[in-house]
Amino acid sequence: MSVVAADPKQVMHSIIQRIATGPDLSKDISQEEARLGMQAILDNAVDPVQAGIFFIALRMKRETDEENKGVLDAILAATRRVTAEVDEVVDIADPYDGYNRCLPAAPFLPALLAELGVPAVNHSVDAVGPKYGVTARHVLQAAGVDVDLSPAAAARRLADPALGWAYVDQAQYCPKLHDLVNLRSRIIKRQAITTVEVLAKPIVGRQRTHFVTGYVHKPYPPIYAMLARHAGFDSALIIRGVEGGVIPSLRQTGKFFAYQDRGEEAEFEIDPEALGIAQTVRAVPLPDDLPKSERAGDEVAIMVDVAATAQAAAEAGMAALCGNRGATYDSLVLGAALILHHLGRARSLSEAADKVRAVLDSGKAAQRVK
Repeated sequence: MSVVAADPKQVMHSIIQRIATGPDLSKDISQEEARLGMQAILDNAVDPVQAGIFFIALRMKRETDEENKGVLDAILAATRRVTAEVDEVVDIADPYDGYNRCLPAAPFLPALLAELGVPAVNHSVDAVGPKYGVTARHVLQAAGVDVDLSPAAAARRLADPALGWAYVDQAQYCPKLHDLVNLRSRIIKRQAITTVEVLAKPIVGRQRTHFVTGYVHKPYPPIYAMLARHAGFDSALIIRGVEGGVIPSLRQTGKFFAYQDRGEEAEFEIDPEALGIAQTVRAVPLPDDLPKSERAGDEVAIMVDVAATAQAAAEAGMAALCGNRGATYDSLVLGAALILHHLGRARSLSEAADKVRAVLDSGKAAQRVK
């Protein structure tokens, strides 16, 4: 197909004819075609049924790098991006579908990093599949944080020396993408959006912007590294974390991948014991008294009570920021140490961990939350 200025419906018709032709005959599309298809969906210029077929067909045949880049290009173009008045920004992208097997500690990493002199932002949504778990939005809202800031207001928080961090919701930084949440829930299975949406880059630094995300499955680190370079992130830290988050297991050696200056990624290991962490749990366990149940017929979404779980995570996170030792404290030490070392703010991971503990024990990071 020759990509020219064309009617979105004709473009989508042509794309679906080629990508939805069965396991043996389906054809890949170009980066530009994927961009045009995704742009048409964001603009609500094609039928929702065709939009669903677009995502399902790409998934069934497996998205190529070019297709993922094209989908990301459309999202990047639709994002309300702001440059904060700081030189560097750490962009923390925890799973948008949240957590349902542990209490998330990562929502408090930006406030901790800010006290360590590193402006940081995190972002997520209220609820999206496949897990529909507890997200950064839920936890920070339970902690009293304004989770509905515009990108411009979030950028001002980063530049405020007394704060130095922010949360920005997808509904604010990319409303067109957020409008697809209902369609995505009807599709049920993971789509290309799930992979690329975390790279929207809503807040950037004047000089450098660093991408931090997590993964579970082995094929994803090179995909995320490729997409991070494509999106223009100066560096990337891609961590094999619990539930796909940015904090590794607390009780066993973990893996992470990283690149600097948009170069090739390399693989590394991290041993929690070498950082003085001795835990018997992988992550912060869910309190025994929290209600939870499984969706009927759903093997993925174990439904915890989101509000109650978010409140428990908020209380545990604030306690850790005030120096209270435990699994949440150790999770923040591990996650923040990885980021500090990645940024070159410490000569070793153990030195980075010591710096993080000093800040946690001071209780000063807790003052930045509200």
